[in-house]
Amino acid sequence: MILDTTFLVDAERSGADLDRVIRDEDDVAIAAVSVAELTVGVELAEGKTRQRRRQFLDGVLEVIPVIDYDLAVASAHAGLLVAIRRQGRPRGAHDLLIAATAVASDRVVVTADVTAFADLPGVSVQHHRK
Repeated sequence: MILDTTFLVDAERSGADLDRVIRDEDDVAIAAVSVAELTVGVELAEGKTRQRRRQFLDGVLEVIPVIDYDLAVASAHAGLLVAIRRQGRPRGAHDLLIAATAVASDRVVVTADVTAFADLPGVSVQHHRK
């Protein structure tokens, strides 16, 4: 599974312990772009919110592998860019990077925003609510 940033943001906001959300047998990872998105959330926050977000991000990085944007992800990304241009349905740049990471690593995207990944070829999606 690739945990989408929306899934992680929901977990952080609800105060969820990732160990409660992710089972021991789950093979999870995150895309490198999700680290950037979560870091932006830390940097824009102040006070206790910033501290809470930093602790959450540090916890994520301690236990969940990060998949880099490599040649396999770049190839999957190119394929998705072609597909959305042909569909005429634009998508968020970061969502496409997460989807490409999932395709390249043969994983399912776990997200709170299933519409961001709908109808993307080769992308399997699992909707997760708070």
